[in-house]
Amino acid sequence: MKRHFALLIALICMGGMSLYAGKKVNKVNNADDAPLAQNLQVRCIAFYNLENLFDTIHDEGKNDYEYLPDGGMKWTGLKYEHKIHNMAYAISQLGTDIDPRGAMCVGVAEVENMRCMEDLCQEINSKYDRNYKPILIEGPDRRGVDVGFLYNPDLFKPVNVRGHELKAHYTDGGVVKSRLQLLISGYIIGQGSPEKIHITVNHWPSRYGGELTSRPTRDTAAMLARQIFDSIYQKEPRAKIILMGDLNDDPYNHSCAVIMNAKKNREDVPEQGFFNTMWKHLDNGTGTLAYQGSWNLFDQIMISEPLLNEKLESGKWTYWKSQIFNKPFLTVQEGKFKGNPLRTTQSGVWQDGYGDHYPTMIYLIRK
Repeated sequence: MKRHFALLIALICMGGMSLYAGKKVNKVNNADDAPLAQNLQVRCIAFYNLENLFDTIHDEGKNDYEYLPDGGMKWTGLKYEHKIHNMAYAISQLGTDIDPRGAMCVGVAEVENMRCMEDLCQEINSKYDRNYKPILIEGPDRRGVDVGFLYNPDLFKPVNVRGHELKAHYTDGGVVKSRLQLLISGYIIGQGSPEKIHITVNHWPSRYGGELTSRPTRDTAAMLARQIFDSIYQKEPRAKIILMGDLNDDPYNHSCAVIMNAKKNREDVPEQGFFNTMWKHLDNGTGTLAYQGSWNLFDQIMISEPLLNEKLESGKWTYWKSQIFNKPFLTVQEGKFKGNPLRTTQSGVWQDGYGDHYPTMIYLIRK
């Protein structure tokens, strides 16, 4: 660890302009930007809850009636087009403060189907000079929303995709029909050898009925995540794993802090343990969604110990930093909800906004 930080401090002193992955970067101004003072590769990995990205067509077997032209939201083609445009613009901006190419990959939640994913990618690619490809596996969610994954094939190559179904029950015995946990295994592509990484995209059960009453469903989701990761570790003891998603819990809640055992401080992370990259943001008073005047941070990104502790001098990918993407254009600027995420709909009124959650991101670096 001391060697790692010593190198970062040395990089700060160099300052000036530099190149990474063929792109110019701005002058380094603080320790947080130290890696940019050297010729290092950088990758942004993001998660974004898209808040009800439904199309206007009924899907058989899905409870999508609210998001039809004659439904409660009066979800017309015009509203859908605006929603796609807004989400595409937001995604196109992720990571561009560091890398003009944007995020290597983006996990998403609350997407109705692959058609929505394809429309979203088409909008991003045509309007903002990207090359995203979509991944989505339909799950059993009652409302018909799923998690998905967008990736830039120039930066990431998926080799295996699998959806893991949550087997859980509510306290009244009812079956939980929740989103799949989507596992994408693949290789980060860049200068040097491709390196394998495993990413899961999650949207754990909601707090419907109250946090305490619904807690067992999210605990069960965390157990499923641990099972997935344990099976990976059996084959790859030093696997680099990322869990991202809307967990409907904060970092300190039981599912995250106890069952996932994801630590706040990197020095507390055991071998094959997990580090919660977002916890300290919440401690500092910043969240990803607002509820009754206070912040929650449900949109979390956890990383495995091998990814956290990889030495920069090894020439392999290692964790750099995390970020909540709470830019002004995503934020209400005046009125009762000033400072909150600018939603698509607020209190039943269409706002032509983005979503009720801010995106979250992490950056990986490599020599």
